[in-house]
Amino acid sequence: MYFDPIYLLFALPGIALSLWAQFKVKSTFKHFSHVPARSGMSGAEAASQLIRHRGVDGVRIEETAGTLSDHYDPFQRVLRLSHDVYHGRSLAALGVAAHEAGHAIQHAQAYGPLKLRSILVRPASIGSNFGVILASIGLALQTTSLTMVGIVLFTVAVLFTIVTLPVEFDASKRAVVALEELGIVSPSEAPGAAAVLNAAAWTYVAAAVTAILQLLYFLMRSGLLGGRRNES
Repeated sequence: MYFDPIYLLFALPGIALSLWAQFKVKSTFKHFSHVPARSGMSGAEAASQLIRHRGVDGVRIEETAGTLSDHYDPFQRVLRLSHDVYHGRSLAALGVAAHEAGHAIQHAQAYGPLKLRSILVRPASIGSNFGVILASIGLALQTTSLTMVGIVLFTVAVLFTIVTLPVEFDASKRAVVALEELGIVSPSEAPGAAAVLNAAAWTYVAAAVTAILQLLYFLMRSGLLGGRRNES
């Protein structure tokens, strides 16, 4: 099977950033998971209080399997927290729980970027899988039409990673502000909760950078960025 060594020039920076981001979020979460919050509140309790405080109704909070598998499902209006976050009473648990509650609040307030991301979820899933395959096959066979179809599909996936950034940063900002407003964390504890969320943000930045670099590779190899153009 043919392998293009130039691809490594585009792939390695994203891979390196992704590995660093994963290490950063795990190590930061581990550190602050051993720092108990003075309020003694659990992640589930904090999320519930934040949602009620913002006047959001109809959101269920459930425990889910896995580690750092926390997420908000806007389609079912369910906030799912991993075991360590749901039951945890640490600054890490409160920060992550509040972040996910922030997504529920975004949804209730019709936050624009979240609405756009929800629309892009399914097309992006298709693009991230079939787009790469079609673009790669098109490049290997030197078929411009197939390559372009793959690039268009993959562009949707790239757009999804870009739109995700303001959604995640906004949720983290809401989380830290709300935790302090409600007295769930003190002003001296807030930086600890924020550190966990800042570390997690890098995973989304890494995903966006990786996707953008991969798209640039396809564009360059297709000739749209000055590289050699394939034959139709």
